[in-house]
Amino acid sequence: MPKIECVSAMEILDSRGRPTVGAWCEFASGARAWASIPSGASTGRAEAVELRDGDPNRHGGLGCRKAVGHVNREINSALRGKSFADQRQLDETIIALDGTPNKSKLGANALLAVSIAFARANAMEAKKPLFEHFASMVDESSQTLPRLTINLFSGGKHAGGQVPIQDVLIVPLSASSIDQGLADASAVYRAATALCARKYQMRPLVADEGGLAPPFPTIDAMLEDAVESIRSPGFAPGKDIAIAIDVASSHFFSEGRYHLEGRSLLPGQMIDQVAQWVERYPIISVEDALAEEDWSNWPALQRRIGNHALVLGDDLLCTNPQRIAQAIESDAASALLLKVNQIGTLTEAAEAHALAKKAGWSITISARSGETEDDWLADLAVGWSGNQIKVGSITRSERLAKYNRLLMIEAQTRWPVANWPKAKP
Repeated sequence: MPKIECVSAMEILDSRGRPTVGAWCEFASGARAWASIPSGASTGRAEAVELRDGDPNRHGGLGCRKAVGHVNREINSALRGKSFADQRQLDETIIALDGTPNKSKLGANALLAVSIAFARANAMEAKKPLFEHFASMVDESSQTLPRLTINLFSGGKHAGGQVPIQDVLIVPLSASSIDQGLADASAVYRAATALCARKYQMRPLVADEGGLAPPFPTIDAMLEDAVESIRSPGFAPGKDIAIAIDVASSHFFSEGRYHLEGRSLLPGQMIDQVAQWVERYPIISVEDALAEEDWSNWPALQRRIGNHALVLGDDLLCTNPQRIAQAIESDAASALLLKVNQIGTLTEAAEAHALAKKAGWSITISARSGETEDDWLADLAVGWSGNQIKVGSITRSERLAKYNRLLMIEAQTRWPVANWPKAKP
């Protein structure tokens, strides 16, 4: 077992120019690894706490010096000179050091940076690829690559709210490789930029995750433009390339109603609206169609659209094993959007992964809107046999770093892309 020489951290900037945390983990053997972590904009209330400084005179209060200080002081003191049998033992040590249910004392951003840096240092020590080390954590043996889900259009909190729903993504269904999937997505993206110029007189300005964000007049216009962008290069919508949507409905839910494009919808009416979108457009995955605490209506949503599309939980589940168990028990979803920083350590994320897999759910490994150029997420998606990966669009270096890492893994392994899972009846 390698002995930790030290852990240290520093404040860096994410893709939105906001502070986040990067950490080093150094073993006595000389193995030294770095990891930087993302930050979300559209966050669930049950997410682990990102510790921010709150100083309005620096980065608008979003500084991470407190979290960095906790790594350099308390966490380093607790880990230095010690050996850990595995990732779980290390993570349980820092979770106990924090001692709060939501990691609000030391900060989930501090804990996760150390958790991932430790994993990467172990992979270096063992002289094996990071995806293989991640696979050993969850006893995975599947030899497939995750299917791409790529951001095309953005709204909601990612793009200034010109339409209420957050993302329209494209899914290259007929592509049998990452390389072909990226080529197909690039063709659709180019068609979409031409559409934006022609229809909205807009240059290809992009939102937080690289998606195009013209002033769509309605949600239906956004979806129709996505279908047109798929058809334009010669692809068959729903056959060659399908659509996934992130509704992010918690952001327009209040007092028991969904406030959508001038309408005030009861939960049943919101389910009807989502079902109409699924029937009208080639949509095969719907994320957060209902609000994160609207638990009583999620099973009805699953019954209504589950035989046509994945019912994907993000804010509903927050990669939290307790919430996932509740959703499995009530049949509230059929898929997990796994974001490691929602829960704060790799070990807890692995527990969420195990629950979803045992339930027969699909698993999408996801980045966040505030990302860095670190590419560990690609290795995690491969190592944990993610059915899909959600990184963002095919622009911006923090997104492309993950796609390029997938290309490298594909070239090394020659593994096929996972089939799209059958929707749960």
